[in-house]
Amino acid sequence: MTDPRSGPDAAPEVPDGPLYVPVRPERGYFVTCFFRTPSGRRTAVAFTTSVRLLTALGRDHPWVRLSAAALRSLTSPLGCALTVDPRSSARRLRPPRAASPPPRPRKDAQRRR
Repeated sequence: MTDPRSGPDAAPEVPDGPLYVPVRPERGYFVTCFFRTPSGRRTAVAFTTSVRLLTALGRDHPWVRLSAAALRSLTSPLGCALTVDPRSSARRLRPPRAASPPPRPRKDAQRRR
């Protein structure tokens, strides 16, 4: 079995010290967020500072601090790579345009019935 931390999508080095990991609330606890690399591989993402995380994902995105070893122990059973301080991300989607109101029925169409 290959090591999920190796390969073209994996970070070359994981720094010592705490990592800031994006999470999402789920029924009273937090769940690690997973992303996709440009090649489509599933990866856990971590940042070396909270500022980098909030810049990349938005100032209201929840996060937890974990060591690299703890994050790997959570993600390795799933076969996920670990990406630290990703340099790129998908473009933000534009907010949806306001839906136009449905067309009003014509008055003469109601009279013909």
